[in-house]
Amino acid sequence: MTTETRQRTFALWVLFGINTMNFYDRMILAVVAEPIRKEWALSDSALGLLGTAFTLLYAFVGVPLGRWTDTRPRKWLLMGGCAIWSLLTAVSGLAQNFWTLFAARLGVGVGEASCAPAANSLIGDLYPPRQRARALSIFMLGLPVGMFLSFLISGRIAHAYGWRAAFYLACVPGLGLAMLALWLPEPKHGSSEGRVDAAHRPGSPYRIVLGIPTLLWIIVSGALHNFNLYAVTSFMTAFLARYHGLDLKSAAFAAAVIFGVSGAVGLLAGGWAADRFGGVRTNGRLLLSAVTMGVAAPCIYLALRQPGGAVGPFVVLMGLGLTCVYVYYSSVYAAIQDVVEPGLRGTAMAVYFFAMYVLGGSLGPWGTGLLSDHFARRAMADAGAVVMTEPFKAIGLHHAMYAIPVLCVGLTVVLYLASRTVGRDMARLKAWQESQSARAR
Repeated sequence: MTTETRQRTFALWVLFGINTMNFYDRMILAVVAEPIRKEWALSDSALGLLGTAFTLLYAFVGVPLGRWTDTRPRKWLLMGGCAIWSLLTAVSGLAQNFWTLFAARLGVGVGEASCAPAANSLIGDLYPPRQRARALSIFMLGLPVGMFLSFLISGRIAHAYGWRAAFYLACVPGLGLAMLALWLPEPKHGSSEGRVDAAHRPGSPYRIVLGIPTLLWIIVSGALHNFNLYAVTSFMTAFLARYHGLDLKSAAFAAAVIFGVSGAVGLLAGGWAADRFGGVRTNGRLLLSAVTMGVAAPCIYLALRQPGGAVGPFVVLMGLGLTCVYVYYSSVYAAIQDVVEPGLRGTAMAVYFFAMYVLGGSLGPWGTGLLSDHFARRAMADAGAVVMTEPFKAIGLHHAMYAIPVLCVGLTVVLYLASRTVGRDMARLKAWQESQSARAR
């Protein structure tokens, strides 16, 4: 193994670890949502607003941090961000009411906004295009692994020691990974493609990025995708507890299996398939994502159609649906790098994440919570009752979750439209890069 190979392998696994803790810390709130709701007498829309607090600030801070990744050392950004969000995750456990927890989650969002733009930019400069989707799929494997561990460990810790202890535990590994980030290599922009160059097409970086048709379709897909993913992750434990009658420990374990297994299979198989189909045809990656999203919709719909108590069929069907959903990351993230020059990849990811979280992630938990409260009140009125009880809340959340397969159908259409433009955008970028090389000679 060459020194270069060892360096990029080390970097990929450190980035995987950071991303794992990114999603581990992010999911703790979803795991302990039910005890927090009952302790502070919160509505589902208030619970959703806690998720919105995180995602909104995450999105807004991510834009300037994305520009940082194109102009300054990325390892320092990763180190600082990981340390900040780890410390503030522990602070979340000290919250005494809704608003102090809201403020702590805002701070976690600031720290976590550093991860995706910097890590994606580093991987783009460490791995050549033919290996990039697989490298990105390993990095994004931190998502299901982090979620699996968070639902599994946080659920058990909260069951045994209370919900606050779940936040405290997460701080230590995060600080350790922040220190490891200091040993990450810092390759030049474009080095994996033989172009050590931070130049980009003339004009405002943001205007250039938003002038790429494929990227605009991908931005729309990101908003829809994140609405779905944040809706399902924020309320999965609550749904299993209310509708299927599981206790916190069992609900968290079932959610861990769903997210962990589906995410690992979807990302690894998706990374392999995205590189394979991307090598055969220019729009192969985006077509793959469109097809798998089309398969996800009926699987998730059938999972939600299962009667209360049918936990096994629900886990299998929901797991199959989310396996297809996770293919999105391996294929779409690589497609972004196919149409954007190396010197603007951090900016492109930041703009994409801004829309992904402002229009999708921030609305997913809150919107689902609002829908859940609405359907719960309607169920209460239909029953002629005057007091909101847990069975009505279960009905409300069940009805609200049907928004997820509907949006999967919309995602299928958007990703197909992106596949129609990606070939032209790749050709346009290649022509510009060749003209730059000709001038340099």
